[in-house]
Amino acid sequence: MLGYVVPEKAELKMREYEVYSAYYCGICKSVGERYGQLPRFTLNYDFVFLALLLAATDDETDKISSEHCIIHHIKKKNVLKENAAMDYAGDVMLILAYYKLMDDYVDDHSYPSRMMAMMLSSTVKRLSKYHSSLCELVESQLRELSKLEKEQCAELDRAEEPFARIMEAIFTSSGESNPASLKILKHIGYHLGKWIYLMDAYDDIEENITKNTYNPLLYRFQYEGESIEDFKEKIKPTVEFNLMHYLAEISNAMSLLDLKKNKGILENIAYFGLLRKTEITLEKGETNEQSV
Repeated sequence: MLGYVVPEKAELKMREYEVYSAYYCGICKSVGERYGQLPRFTLNYDFVFLALLLAATDDETDKISSEHCIIHHIKKKNVLKENAAMDYAGDVMLILAYYKLMDDYVDDHSYPSRMMAMMLSSTVKRLSKYHSSLCELVESQLRELSKLEKEQCAELDRAEEPFARIMEAIFTSSGESNPASLKILKHIGYHLGKWIYLMDAYDDIEENITKNTYNPLLYRFQYEGESIEDFKEKIKPTVEFNLMHYLAEISNAMSLLDLKKNKGILENIAYFGLLRKTEITLEKGETNEQSV
């Protein structure tokens, strides 16, 4: 994922922000303790939402301690401990980062991506023993996405589908056994994947035009060399309609989940954070900063 899935910090209560930060630091610590320090560079906020959502469907009480870390070695930080959803989010983060880096290398011959992927290769080899089906699906769907890019696919639904399927699998491969919850999580993951893909496509229009690289929006709306501002303004109504539709699907599904804890944080992300990121993207096209 790409760092889009964050809360609206101004709307979080102080206690909620502390819990959110504890999940973020908990994922970082979990990865470091289990796989070493290098894999921690893949950390981003999107996976906090995944951990929070999966953890909220069970009755386990959050165990939060105050600890130093490699970055914050003076002031202690709140850290979530002994949480299966948190560990799973860390695993998935590493898997997705590795296959995305390898995909970037194959598609763009990016040697920095290949180097970073090699740093993760031994870790992902270990992870593939525990998440073999998920690894296979991520790899196959990224291959499908690469194929669509080579075909210069102009159909938004087809272009969005591989990443939507990846997110769908990520949200339903944690071991959750309740059929009703799984159905809802599947719906959330699928539409979140579509939202992230389209957000990234709109955000990257200028870069893709400059580098002459694939973007489904350029083919769907037949970019013909007009100014980037005019092109983005022309396609904004359709992009906004689709993004808002995906957010509505996510919000409606969230309301059906039996959230046993941290409901305020999750509702903040689903109802305020994602909407705010959408608004910023549509107006400025720059949302990749992680400012929480």
